[in-house]
Amino acid sequence: MYHPDILRHPDSCPALVLNADYTPLSYYPLSLWPWQTAIKAMFLERVDVVAHYDREVHSPSASLKLPSVIALRQYVRPNEYPAFTRFNLFLRDRFRCVYCGSHKELTFDHVVPRSQGGKTHWENVATACAPCNLKKGGRTPRQAGMHIEAEPIRPTSWQLQDHGKSFPPNYLHQSWCDYLYWDVELEP
Repeated sequence: MYHPDILRHPDSCPALVLNADYTPLSYYPLSLWPWQTAIKAMFLERVDVVAHYDREVHSPSASLKLPSVIALRQYVRPNEYPAFTRFNLFLRDRFRCVYCGSHKELTFDHVVPRSQGGKTHWENVATACAPCNLKKGGRTPRQAGMHIEAEPIRPTSWQLQDHGKSFPPNYLHQSWCDYLYWDVELEP
């Protein structure tokens, strides 16, 4: 979606951050840095500027085009496995209930309830909407007569990044398109 103000106010000009291999550090959330952080990294020679906005910032002695795409000079090796967080769990399950497919009122559910010895880890926690979580209660899905779409797994960081590609942000700058792989229409 095009926002004309993106070129007017520097705070609306984030830089897409790429790893040294020119792939995004993250798809979801998209790896973006505020313009101030990007410029600081430029001056510290930690990044290369790949593309610029038309927007400039000025100091008393210089003008500088704001970077729209930057690439780290040193490769950051991603962790093989992501941290267990509520956000990462929802992303693993594509932000939908594993019982009914709803995208609303998401919670996390212990497949084997804690009251039955279930632990809080990737292989025992799934995304559930509040009504399904309430319906299941302190029972296993089988005890509750509920079908679970897929058994919970410990995802790799690559799997979460792949899932993240399904959720493009509301705004994508034209200069980012060569580095991202979403099918969305962009306005000039």
